[in-house]
Amino acid sequence: MKNNKSYGLDTLAVHAGDFKDAFGSVVTPIYQTSTFEFKDADHGARLFAGEEDGFIYTRIGNPTIRSLEEKLATLEGGQFGLAFSSGMGAVSTLFAAFLGQGDHVVSTAAVYGPSRGILETYFKKFGVASSFVNTADEREVEKAIQPNTKLVYLETPTNPTIELTDIEAVSSIAHEYGIPVVVDNTFSSPVLQRPLELGADIVLHSLTKFINGHADVVGGALIWNKEDFTPLLRKTMAYFGPNMDPHQAYLVYRGAKTLSLRVLKAQENAITIAKYLENHPKIEWVKYPGLKSHPQYDLAKKQMKGPGSMMSFGVKGGLEAGKKLMNSVQLAKLAVSLGGVETLIQHPASMTHAGMSPEARKQAGITDELVRFSVGIEDVDDLITDLSQALEKI
Repeated sequence: MKNNKSYGLDTLAVHAGDFKDAFGSVVTPIYQTSTFEFKDADHGARLFAGEEDGFIYTRIGNPTIRSLEEKLATLEGGQFGLAFSSGMGAVSTLFAAFLGQGDHVVSTAAVYGPSRGILETYFKKFGVASSFVNTADEREVEKAIQPNTKLVYLETPTNPTIELTDIEAVSSIAHEYGIPVVVDNTFSSPVLQRPLELGADIVLHSLTKFINGHADVVGGALIWNKEDFTPLLRKTMAYFGPNMDPHQAYLVYRGAKTLSLRVLKAQENAITIAKYLENHPKIEWVKYPGLKSHPQYDLAKKQMKGPGSMMSFGVKGGLEAGKKLMNSVQLAKLAVSLGGVETLIQHPASMTHAGMSPEARKQAGITDELVRFSVGIEDVDDLITDLSQALEKI
């Protein structure tokens, strides 16, 4: 069913990547094996030479993992996909494949902390330069491009400032210089945003988040259309070894079947909660693309099918008031990550983005009072009651 456009997204989420095994299993089996037997010496030689499709060793490929890769590619409207043991496995493989000594990358400033950190530390050590800019202004992207720029790396909406980048506009600019564009689509999932259709060249996901959606497995993915990228990315992954485990792939494959149901329910909750917070006297500000107060409300309507379930807000009283709120919630869980069925709350400046320098956090808009809220699929009245009792304690 790969890329069968006659089916809707929900149908593809359930069935894409399925294949018939020898026993007619309705559920994709877990091929929990490290290696695969060849029919004969010539068969093994053909597989290693790439002359025949098949499986050699699970670090290179596996039927369960391939099924997930095909499902993910189909959902994003791509032709090819790779699944990884973590989101950072995908990020590291991407940068290792496209960047070398003397190269330069332009990135969203308010990008996921470890994604920025790996560029500013390890890849800098290997001679790769980076510019972190406000990609919400495409003019800033163009100004940052240098003759040695090899990649434009976007995250939209951003983590945790919930700012948007016009994917179509930035892709058009980058392509004028022959530079591929990567979009971290973790916050939206393919249910709400499909970057390849807007001009991006590669989509990245932390599968840990919405696509798996149950906070019980870690994973990452890259999806693309250009066949030239395939040997480059697959070979880099095979050499570095951040491959996904078959059982891990099975769990993500299963979680993805309910992706749309979960994303849309959480979004419905988030819209209600964002309006509640925006009118609460103890809340300084709310950043959510579904509110008309969001500076990029119109862009969200243009390039997204919905505002999603991620928001950030500031509590009056700053950091101490925010800590009081996070220590007082009873239903929402104080934990990092996002996109699961449960509602999570956390403080980026002291948690997920603590590895960034204070100057970098300031540049990215990650202020001390910023609280990130990942809305789950619980009853929305219960979530609002929980926030209300916590805010009363400030």
